[in-house]
Amino acid sequence: MLKNALKGDIRTFSRLITQIESRSPNALKLMTEIYDARKGAVIIGITGPPGAGKSTIVDHLAALIRKEGKRVGIVAIDPSSPFTGGAVLGDRIRMQRHATDPGVFIRSLGSRGSHGGLSCATRDITYCLDAAGFDWIIIETVGVGQTELDIMELADTTIVILVPEAGDTIQTMKAGLTEIADIFVVNKADRAGADQMVQWLVASVELGEKENAWKAPVIMTKALTGDGITKLYESINNHQDFVSTDKRHLKRQKEIRTAEFLDMCREAMGQKIIESAKNKKALAKIVSKVVGGRENPYRGVSKFLKYL
Repeated sequence: MLKNALKGDIRTFSRLITQIESRSPNALKLMTEIYDARKGAVIIGITGPPGAGKSTIVDHLAALIRKEGKRVGIVAIDPSSPFTGGAVLGDRIRMQRHATDPGVFIRSLGSRGSHGGLSCATRDITYCLDAAGFDWIIIETVGVGQTELDIMELADTTIVILVPEAGDTIQTMKAGLTEIADIFVVNKADRAGADQMVQWLVASVELGEKENAWKAPVIMTKALTGDGITKLYESINNHQDFVSTDKRHLKRQKEIRTAEFLDMCREAMGQKIIESAKNKKALAKIVSKVVGGRENPYRGVSKFLKYL
């Protein structure tokens, strides 16, 4: 299955991703092979508040990338259904023109309530797309404010998309957007307040500017007509050229790999604990007491650790 999936069989590739996302028992073994097969795709993260036009911009970017003959993988993190846990919005609906293009693969994932709107399988699915030969991978997140910091752990270039009406919200955000964004986009630039938003963002970037560091450009777009998308694409390529030799970026990559490895260890250990018959029985008993209010949850953890 893995061999056929990475050779380009889309149906098999979809089944592979389903196994990875559902955390099947052989997921770890599969990911070991997939990681070694990566080819070095450009990974782009796109985030911003709901309604900013993220999906429309992704649609335009995918079209530009395809014109160059490159393949595009799109991972759209949607809010999860509280009933099924599946993705609610289904970004395929908003990208119909790419539906029959074999060079574009779109996967909607439910956030499942995870911090930052990123499902735990996003990283692994990104690696799958890379291994399958997709040249560009675009990750579009739910857009839930400051928790979007998570996207920095995965993307080479992070794009924050805003709209003129978001001005008051942006100024009250606890997270510093200048720390998140490699590129700012003010979409729906024909609306009132767009120029003021651009000025505020430019001033914020200059205030946080460091010597010899990348200066995040602020680009105005009109996603419905495609205005400004070419300039955005050029800025992405410029940023990719910059980070390829930037020492700060290379240091950051080492920090990310450290955190990523620890996350993998935690997830693998948790899976192993749950799958163990002996520990599963002990865990069920402790959980029952904690849920019933008959056990201190911290003491419950201490008790369960004795079974490891």
